[in-house]
Amino acid sequence: MRLNQFPNRVLAGLILSVAASLACNDAKQSATAATPDGGKIPITTSSEEAKKEFVQGRDLFERLLANDSLQHFDKAVSLDPSFASAELAWANAAPTAKEFFGHLNKAVSLADKVSEGEKLQILATQAGANGDVVKQKEYLEKLVAAFPNDERSHFALAGYHFGQQEMGEAVEHYKKATALAPNYSTAFNLLGYAYRQQGDYANAEQAFKKYIELIPNDPNPYDSYAELLLKMGRYDDSMAQYHKALQIDSHWIPGHFGIAANLMYQNKWPEAQAELQKMADASRNDGELRTAYFGMAVVQSDAGHFDKALAAMDKEYAVAQKNNDVAAMAADLQAKGNILAEAMKYDEAAKTFDRSHDMIESSSLSKEIKDNATLLHYFNKTGIAIGKKDLASAKTQAEAYLKGAEASKNPAQMKQAHELSGRIALAQNDYDKAISELQQANLQDPRNFYRLSLAYQAKGDSAKAGEYCKKAAEFNSLPLLPYAFIRTKAQKMSGARA
Repeated sequence: MRLNQFPNRVLAGLILSVAASLACNDAKQSATAATPDGGKIPITTSSEEAKKEFVQGRDLFERLLANDSLQHFDKAVSLDPSFASAELAWANAAPTAKEFFGHLNKAVSLADKVSEGEKLQILATQAGANGDVVKQKEYLEKLVAAFPNDERSHFALAGYHFGQQEMGEAVEHYKKATALAPNYSTAFNLLGYAYRQQGDYANAEQAFKKYIELIPNDPNPYDSYAELLLKMGRYDDSMAQYHKALQIDSHWIPGHFGIAANLMYQNKWPEAQAELQKMADASRNDGELRTAYFGMAVVQSDAGHFDKALAAMDKEYAVAQKNNDVAAMAADLQAKGNILAEAMKYDEAAKTFDRSHDMIESSSLSKEIKDNATLLHYFNKTGIAIGKKDLASAKTQAEAYLKGAEASKNPAQMKQAHELSGRIALAQNDYDKAISELQQANLQDPRNFYRLSLAYQAKGDSAKAGEYCKKAAEFNSLPLLPYAFIRTKAQKMSGARA
């Protein structure tokens, strides 16, 4: 599992960005300021006991034991209510969107009272949460320039590049982090994921094996290695690694999520559903329970049971509604809208997207998040118009999206703009333009591989069609709705071609 892999799912649909990872380090501190010690980012706190709790929590969080870390961050902020880095750490480990924003806002309010390094971390995370990737990158590059010998500064900048799908730069900074701190296990974990995203499975496997070597008694190294094996289609080997993780920690919730993915990709949908029910029954917080319900929605969508998928999303929504977690509720409505659109219930989908947008607009979330939600609404309305074959309306909405994406200078949003242009071109049978645009779209969305396959097939290029169809059919991610929508179609097409 990657750092914050599950909590960030709630925000991804709203901001199309990845917030900066926790990047603090243990150094000398005082009540008002801190001096770098050995080139590391300082920690500013008035309490030595609070510092100890923070460091313990940080160690657990970096080992992907986020739930266990929260009690230490709680203790740290109770001992020192002005402990900004502990508030930031709490935000990054938060199981829900509401808690994430609550603790992030507190950290931001304290940012002027801490060292420059800590302030840059806080502001980078705020910028990432707001979808302002230009500022996010600027802050993180300043952090690395100021603390080039701090492994966590490189780790944070690598996380930014990972989120923007700039895997070469991500690998560079993850490797720098491991060179500065050869026992910094979490950097080997993310290095493995970055190599995996590049399709370099040999180096990914070596990184994950090093990760296991460093902390062999923790569950996550086996979980991460299992995810690589899942991606490679080695389902039995993958499940064996997930079971190892669960043997080490019977409360290791992501293990059930990964096992369910392996079962789903073998078309064992009832077994996958049962595994996710185990996850729901064992969940320790709302974040884990919501993730289990989301997994159920994916499994049912993969099986073509959209009514059951919508029922699972209703359960997920109810968990967020109980605590008035607006960002999470809006994200759930986004997922429901996408399921309805896939079921070709376009009018219902449009109403659901409207509800999501209105919910964000009337909330106390930042103007930046509201602006991103409006941009996403143009994206969704374009998709609905394409589905209804109203290409004139689709072009109007896509132009509005492009204008906003260009203004934001957000690379992820520009990829989405290319996707919309490619989908419209595909609907118009303009296959050359469709291919050109879709190749510039988000290729971590397997639907774009599937669309490229359709375009090449229509052009009569069977070789390229087969290549992209195979990529779509064998995407093998952890449960995702975009993959569920096209997996079996891509497999049937790929099988028919073979």
